[in-house]
Order: sequence, then structure tokens, then C-alpha cells
Amino acid sequence: MRYFEIFPLKQDIQKKIEETRKRFRIEYAQGERSDKYDSRDVDRLWKDDVFVDGYLEWRHFVVEDTLKMIDESLQWRKEFKLNDINESSVQKSLFESGMHYLHGYDKEGNKLFWFRVKLHMKDVKMLTEKKRYVAFWLESYARREPGIPLTVIFDMSEAGLSCVDMDLIKYIINCFQVYYPRLLSKMLMYEMPWIMNAAWKIVKNMLSQDAIDKLKFVSKSDIQNYVDGQHLPSYMGGTDPFKFSYPPLPDDIFQNPISESGQEDDTESKDDDLEAKDTLEPSSPTLRTRNVVLRSPYDTPWF
Repeated sequence: MRYFEIFPLKQDIQKKIEETRKRFRIEYAQGERSDKYDSRDVDRLWKDDVFVDGYLEWRHFVVEDTLKMIDESLQWRKEFKLNDINESSVQKSLFESGMHYLHGYDKEGNKLFWFRVKLHMKDVKMLTEKKRYVAFWLESYARREPGIPLTVIFDMSEAGLSCVDMDLIKYIINCFQVYYPRLLSKMLMYEMPWIMNAAWKIVKNMLSQDAIDKLKFVSKSDIQNYVDGQHLPSYMGGTDPFKFSYPPLPDDIFQNPISESGQEDDTESKDDDLEAKDTLEPSSPTLRTRNVVLRSPYDTPWF
């Protein structure tokens, strides 16, 4: 398939955006049906071109598929009350577990989102709370760094079978596949135990080809093809001494992306970072400088 067939011209993208809005208004958002969504998300759908374009691109600009994705995504956002989610919305014990955190960067300058599988114990009663916990991290980052993707590291080293929760893994993958288009750069599956092979085949069958293409199975011998040693712990062959602890949330969670020199840009004050932890204000529908722009087929693709 030729590149311009996947990424239409800018004027054609705008037509797709308007068609998507018109059909969503008629087919999904009239009368009582609109109660399925948070009105703030619907308002963003009407005003934010990049928001709509993200869904269109992930569904290869097929409007019918895009509408279904938006419907599912907006219902999920209302269910987990993401426009109001903050640190106090999540059980303290989940933060203290250190299962998930944002820290470090990959070689492309994308923030790393860690899932320490060995620190997770499968508990059906806690599944909804754990989903909210994951949603907190992703929503926090998406608002703080709109348009800037993440790299996920599923760290399965030293994880026993009791730690492996395929329902939660499927949920995390679905967050990127449906709820947060454009947020995922890649997903590094680190030292997946052989005992998970059968379960993984089931999960793989549920994924789109786009999602499968972003999965990379790595070990200690090759993870540095994607992440430099300075951002990896010693057990992965790296030199990073960082250890997650809570409270408070580490100051570097929302640091600026790495600059061209390879150093983190500290031009913005840490006061802004600390303020963002307590109250997460929705990002403006206005296109920001670092947001993804609607591009022509001659631009570099986002993924």
C-alpha cells in the first residue's frame, strides 16, 4: 500500500474529520444516547481536530470504524471519570506497590511507562481499581504531554505465574489500541516466561496488526537496542539507580522530553510539575506547539 493511501492530504483529512463529527452527532450523540458520554469529552470532539484525527489515523481513515472506536473510548472515559481523575482517586496501596510508574526515556526520547509484573498479584476483586490506577498514569501523561508518545516496558523478570494477570495486560494493551490513539510508540515485552506462550497467543488474536507491529520481545541481551543503559536498572544491564517509592510521586514523572543534546530540558519550573499532580486540568483543544499536526503524505509519519 502506498504511503499517501494511508495518510491522505491535509484537505482530505479535514473532510474526514467533519464527516466523523457529523455522523457521530447524528448516530451516537442525540437525545438520551448522549448520556453515555461526559459532555466535556463530546465538546472536545467538536472542537479539537487533532483529537478526532488520532482516532481516524488509528483506523486508517475509515469513518465507520473510527465512530465505533470513539464511542467505546468516550464511554470508557465516563466510566472511569477521567476528566476528574487525580492522585486521590487511586488507592494509596497501588502507588506504594510500585507496579507502575513513569521514568526514563527510550532512544527516541519517548518517556518509559513501566509495568513491574513481579510486584503484581492477581486479584479479581481489585481489577477495577487497578484499571483506574493505570488510567491515572496514562491520562496524567496524555494531558501533561499531549501528542508525545510513550514506550511501555512490561518487565516480566522474576515473575511467577501468580503475578501474571492476562486480563490486566489485555486492558493495558487495549488502552493504547482504543482509548489513547497515538500515545504508544512501542511496547517492550521483557523476558516473557515460556509458560505464558499459550496465553499470549490468545491475546495476540485480539490485537490489530497495528498493535502487533508495536510489540517487541526483548531480553537483557538486546533491550539496549531500544533503551540506553543509563535509563535501565542494573538487572537489565543498565546503570540507572532509580527505585520507585511513594509518597510522593517522583519529580521526574513529568519532566520535559530529552532535547537534541540528549539531556533533559529543565526550562520549565518544577513548581508546574508539582501543581499538576494535585489537579489535572484537561488540555486545551487549541493545537499546542508540541502537539501532532495534521500532516501531508510528505511528512514523517507519527508512528
